[in-house]
Amino acid sequence: MGNTEFFKDKTIYVIGMGPGSEDAMTLEAKKILKESDVIVGYTVYLDLLSDDLKDKELISTPMKKEEERCIIAFEEAKKGKNVSFISSGDAGIYGMASLMIEIGEDYPDINVRIIPGVTAASSGAAVLGAPINHDFCVISLSDLLTPFEKIEKRLRAAAMGDFAIVIYNPSSHKRKDYLKKACEILLEVLPPDTACGYVKNIGREGCSAHYCSLSQLKDEEVDMFTTVFIGNSESRMINQKLVTPRGYKREND
Repeated sequence: MGNTEFFKDKTIYVIGMGPGSEDAMTLEAKKILKESDVIVGYTVYLDLLSDDLKDKELISTPMKKEEERCIIAFEEAKKGKNVSFISSGDAGIYGMASLMIEIGEDYPDINVRIIPGVTAASSGAAVLGAPINHDFCVISLSDLLTPFEKIEKRLRAAAMGDFAIVIYNPSSHKRKDYLKKACEILLEVLPPDTACGYVKNIGREGCSAHYCSLSQLKDEEVDMFTTVFIGNSESRMINQKLVTPRGYKREND
């Protein structure tokens, strides 16, 4: 324990670790993790850490114990330890950044700093081509914290606004038909041949890209480790890549 380049005061770093592999983390994130005494996170994410970080004190809690996990991080920092709290992707996008800041109100002597990471919208888009190169929105289909009625409104609004759409958490054991429901809602507005794609296991072993139309997407089987991309009215396949053009005028147009 002690002060380092980053831990010069009581600061917890909430780190977005990207899709999982160390190569996809920012240099800043890797430096902070190496200077940490304690790394707190969901068990699955701790397992993704490289071997040279496994000698740290690793503390995890299971799913649905997020608040407890955050409190543990603050209590460890109170002891004078250098604490990092990891979240997949970007901690500020469906991650733990907001809850950490909220709980931090009870720990006024401890600072919270957010270190950005590569979210699935960016890393998945890179696998497919350039599907979110124009205005886009991100919508999670998880109704654990958001009523599905509100999710439904957001899907319709995104379709009406002609946004390219990224869908997080498209399916789970309890929500097997949620992507199908989402596609049926979007098909009320969007044409069936809207260009779409999805990526499984982004940045991890078994990563795979799939391309399809919106009508085909409705019947695809996906899981929680899949990120779905739905194009706007301009999106199309170019050289086996899903592209949403910015609208630049080309000389041969």
